[in-house]
Amino acid sequence: MLSEPVIEIRHPLMQHKLTLMRSKETTTDNFRRLLREISQMLAYEVTRDLPLENIQIETPVATIDAPAISGKKLCVISILRAGNGILDGMLDLLPNARVGHIGLYRDPETLEPVEYYFKVPEDIADRLVIVVDPMLATGNSAAAAISRLKLRGAVSIKFVCLLAAPEGIKVMQAAHPDVSILTASIDQCLNEHGYIVPGLGDAGDRLFGTK
Repeated sequence: MLSEPVIEIRHPLMQHKLTLMRSKETTTDNFRRLLREISQMLAYEVTRDLPLENIQIETPVATIDAPAISGKKLCVISILRAGNGILDGMLDLLPNARVGHIGLYRDPETLEPVEYYFKVPEDIADRLVIVVDPMLATGNSAAAAISRLKLRGAVSIKFVCLLAAPEGIKVMQAAHPDVSILTASIDQCLNEHGYIVPGLGDAGDRLFGTK
């Protein structure tokens, strides 16, 4: 099976805001605001190919057939905890989307994901699923989350992140070649601790001010 594409969004506004996020001088409140703003742009890009159907409406001056999104509402799945930073921004543009959460943490010794929470809509098989997490580092957590979603019946899945490492992309494409990846930046590599280089540090800690 051919792998779905990896799409790197190089919009100037997004790249500017990402540069501000990377700086270690950026405060928690500004980091949070910038992540929300970039997430709105990512939501715009990941929904670019949503199907449309014409519905009849009345404007103040005429009756017309106008395009509207067809089918069931989207489902956005946040990989806890940092995924909620992207989720909040996406819901600004997609307020009717259904929401699910998958709780995973990375074992500091093995770097493998350990699941502690899973709650998604019952009819997830009928929806386009957008999985969000700021960092695609080793790729293990994202791959594990998508595997769980597929076990629950999810068929149409996209993955959205702020930063991706080549190592994480390789793991994701090997495990889930049918899932497209959309990111604001493909960075250089992972360091010996599994952090993205140059990256921006631990997204969860910077988002919630826990370090």
